[in-house]
Amino acid sequence: MSNETAIDVDANAVMADLERAADNFSAALYERLAALSQIPSEISALRSSLAAASTSLGLLCLQVALIGALVLGVFFLEARLRKRKAAASSAWRTFFFKAVAVVLALGLGFVAARFLAPPGVGLRTLRLWTVAIVALYVVLSLTKFILLASRPPELRHRSFRMLSFVHDLSFSMAWAMLGVALVTTSQILGSGPGIKDFIRTILVAIPAYLLFAAAVWRHRRTLAAVVAGPQPRGRLRSQIARRWPAIVVVFLCITFISTQAALTFGAPLPGTAVLSTILMLLLTPHLDAMIWNWARRKLEAPHISIAAAAARQTARFALFIIAISMLGALWATPLALGLGFDLRSVAREAFGLALIALAAAYLWNAVGSMTDRALRVRRQTTTDEDGLPEAPRSRLGTIVPLLGAVGKSSIVALALLSILVSMGVNVWPLITGLSVFGLAIGFGSQTLVKDVVSGLFFLIDDAFRFGEYIETSGAKGTVEKISIRSVSLRNSRGSIATVPYGQIGKIQNFSRDWAIEKFAFRVAFDTDVELVRKLFKKIGQDIAADPELSADLLEPFKSQGIGDVEDGTLIIKAKFTAKPGKQSMIRRAILTAVQSAFREHGIQAVPKPMTANAEPSA
Repeated sequence: MSNETAIDVDANAVMADLERAADNFSAALYERLAALSQIPSEISALRSSLAAASTSLGLLCLQVALIGALVLGVFFLEARLRKRKAAASSAWRTFFFKAVAVVLALGLGFVAARFLAPPGVGLRTLRLWTVAIVALYVVLSLTKFILLASRPPELRHRSFRMLSFVHDLSFSMAWAMLGVALVTTSQILGSGPGIKDFIRTILVAIPAYLLFAAAVWRHRRTLAAVVAGPQPRGRLRSQIARRWPAIVVVFLCITFISTQAALTFGAPLPGTAVLSTILMLLLTPHLDAMIWNWARRKLEAPHISIAAAAARQTARFALFIIAISMLGALWATPLALGLGFDLRSVAREAFGLALIALAAAYLWNAVGSMTDRALRVRRQTTTDEDGLPEAPRSRLGTIVPLLGAVGKSSIVALALLSILVSMGVNVWPLITGLSVFGLAIGFGSQTLVKDVVSGLFFLIDDAFRFGEYIETSGAKGTVEKISIRSVSLRNSRGSIATVPYGQIGKIQNFSRDWAIEKFAFRVAFDTDVELVRKLFKKIGQDIAADPELSADLLEPFKSQGIGDVEDGTLIIKAKFTAKPGKQSMIRRAILTAVQSAFREHGIQAVPKPMTANAEPSA
């Protein structure tokens, strides 16, 4: 009975807290609506304060327009000059022109603001708008560069959909950034709460969020294609890519509701942080695709080192770390300060964790680059004339993937232990426990140990490789998978047999060096053996001259004479030597030629007599 009473008390307390929060929210919302009704009186007060400062709202708007025209004129001239030299322009030349234009626009804007407005509110406002327009130009230029560079190089000439997405997103960003500047201007001018709320919500927030959501949803196919990345791609990434536009729209809705709720409670979220978060969410997948296109451009180049290739691949993970760090700086820093955490110690620990993660990612990619480079060299040296790789892998191609998997697993384990150590966790009991657990497995699972050790020696002896056809004591087939304790064989009917190394026993490998194919032909006793020898020799010469078969033929088809006499029948034997796994086509061609030769020369093939081992009747 006491437990039920306690539960009822807790439920009543929760309901009371919810009702109190709802009442507070309703009261705050009513105050916002009441402040909006005071906008006419606040405008009159604002005009009076501007008149006292020897300026007016109309004159200030005209000065802002002049500053904007001057700054935009600098950027327009830069674009015209760069367009004239487009044939000789490069990425670095474009960056140089834009950097010079930004510096020149800032300088001219500040000088013009000093001459147009006296020191005070007007000068601060004009400088603010100069910085806002220049920052808008920089953000829009970077956005266009990132979005267009995220497309693969072979598809950039068909990027009209991406250009349309750039235009829509640029308009949304321009509205949001200029809106933030307008809100800051109202604060500088000392506007009342009604005017600031009207500008922040009605003129800036609602249109900006609607424009962002409309741009994302209108170009959802383009955005999903960029997030999905190049082929081949994983199932998880494909599913995330299909849902990414909806995720962005939901995030925008949640952000809008959160900002309005915070504004209603009198603790508005910083507009710069909100806008930066939205831009990061929209641009990070495109920036990731751009880095991936840049990284894979030279991964297969022979002159690039393994260290450089690993660094290129690690750049994507570094982007993820930077994005998380920026979000932490925007949102977690105020929370940490409010909760009384030492920001320096938190930043130091976060920086250490980021370094460990980057180092682990670099080592992971270095191991992957080494294995890929080794397998690529092996594929280039073991291709046939048609450029197709041969079925069996080399010994290097068999062992390298296993070594790569072991190396990557070790890197992950060391990275996790390093992270725990940096967080002040004593890892020695964990290591000791794992050691004891390993010993228990070693003593309790003798079959597992036998399989692992046997597989190690099989690989050291080079008993089989990927793609080779082998026969064990329990199964036979093509080696399709090699794990740490078993080998998977696919037989001719398509089924796969997984054989533990400890149960393999003897191995017969049919894919090494050469394969000898032998024949036995039963002919009549009075057959001219010399004629058969000459026919076989002629068939061997014809097969050796066939361009489709000669590449796989090591020794020509030839007769071995009479092998045996059985029931008045001559058994003439023959053979040829071919590359392992390539003898089937040659065998079929030889049998067809022998049948034709026997028919043309009247040589009679004798069937093997049927024998019955029936028991005599009583």
